[in-house]
Amino acid sequence: MTQTLTVGAWINLHKALVIPVVLLMMAIYGNWSVEAFVYLSLHGTYSLLWLAKQTLYPDRRFAERQPLWIGFLFVFVPLAGYYMAPYLLISRYVTLAPAYIALAIAIYIVGIFLHYVSDAQKYFTLKAHKGLITDGLFARTRNPNYLGEILIYIAYAMLSLHWLPFAIEGAWVLGFFWPNMRKKDASMARYPEYAAYKARTAMLIPRF
Repeated sequence: MTQTLTVGAWINLHKALVIPVVLLMMAIYGNWSVEAFVYLSLHGTYSLLWLAKQTLYPDRRFAERQPLWIGFLFVFVPLAGYYMAPYLLISRYVTLAPAYIALAIAIYIVGIFLHYVSDAQKYFTLKAHKGLITDGLFARTRNPNYLGEILIYIAYAMLSLHWLPFAIEGAWVLGFFWPNMRKKDASMARYPEYAAYKARTAMLIPRF
């Protein structure tokens, strides 16, 4: 019998490894700078919050089971690309202006808010009653959770001071986020109120 794991299990493994992997990089390169610790703090807390979220209000999309080799090659390995940002920051001993660090942290905080609050809103609203969610964080954008996640990884890429993490993030947006947002739109189109909802919202950037 083929052994399988859920997609969520592979994602959770990636998140659980962030803190030890970044700490290992810091030890290998002897880089205990403010920049390295800021990165560790941001990506580490994001990962811990993700694990808490998956326990308290899990995403049903990640419950699909896959053979081990498929999960490793097509879930874990692509996600490991996100380790590139801390590697570039730590191995190159990047130094950043305080104002630049503050900007990256501010973008990260907005992303964290959008990502985890909107996921909580979606989970508990749909648990109470099925249907289209058109209020709260979904009032002006149909995908506040994806917008939040994009902002989070933009902050990490900023700290690396290198183009490659931005390219990795772009690949995820085009290859995963955007197709999923289009599928979500197609699914929501079955509701009678969808046309009016779509007219006053944007796919990603909130429409005011």
